[in-house]
Amino acid sequence: MAMLEVNNIGISFGGLKAVDNFSVTIEKGQLYGLIGPNGAGKTTVFNLLTGVYKPDTGHIILDGNDITGKSTIEINQAGIARTFQNIRLFKDMSVLDNVKAGLHNHHRYSTLEGIFRLPKYFKVEREMNERAMELLKVFDLDGECDYKASNLPYGKQRKLEIARALATDPKLLLLDEPAAGMNPNETAELMKTIRFVRDNFDMTILLIEHDMKLVSGICEKLTVLNFGQVLTQGETSEVLNDKRVITAYLGE
Repeated sequence: MAMLEVNNIGISFGGLKAVDNFSVTIEKGQLYGLIGPNGAGKTTVFNLLTGVYKPDTGHIILDGNDITGKSTIEINQAGIARTFQNIRLFKDMSVLDNVKAGLHNHHRYSTLEGIFRLPKYFKVEREMNERAMELLKVFDLDGECDYKASNLPYGKQRKLEIARALATDPKLLLLDEPAAGMNPNETAELMKTIRFVRDNFDMTILLIEHDMKLVSGICEKLTVLNFGQVLTQGETSEVLNDKRVITAYLGE
């Protein structure tokens, strides 16, 4: 069974088709790339997959379950987490507390237990602290757990956003241009991190990316969007050698 099946989803804004009959199938454990020129509709697809927008047409099936039209919270609870092109952290909170925010999907105590500091509150807080530190160690951020998120270097803020997404225990991780703003060394390190996450967290990953070196280095399959429609899709090497893809990018 595929982890994600998207069948002919589409959405219009003001009568203009932003995404039209978009379909893709992503198998469990795949590293899949979604590429295309600026304005092609890539982030709109992510917003449709995560419930920010509701599709006008089509269906979205996650691990055999239809999640079409569900809310962002329901979709996250079903197993999709994402990062954003423009980093979205709780910048005045600590690195540790950013990750703990993602853990609240699966670690809960009641308002009463929190106010009166009942035993369950301390148990849940201890469990969340331990799990958050485990995730921070994966990204080499455990030594900065008490830093304000806004005080981290840019590349580490990117890593923290991925760590927080993983804290929700997703089946499918969506990465929106994770290498944006990174230097070549940071990009190379990010590639290693993405592979590690896929291999060690039993994760399926779909990423939007403009860095062709990153795409060709880690993605097994690609879908190319242009003007909201699928231009081509298939094995990475075949797609990147497709003249239509080259033309789309040169015409950007």
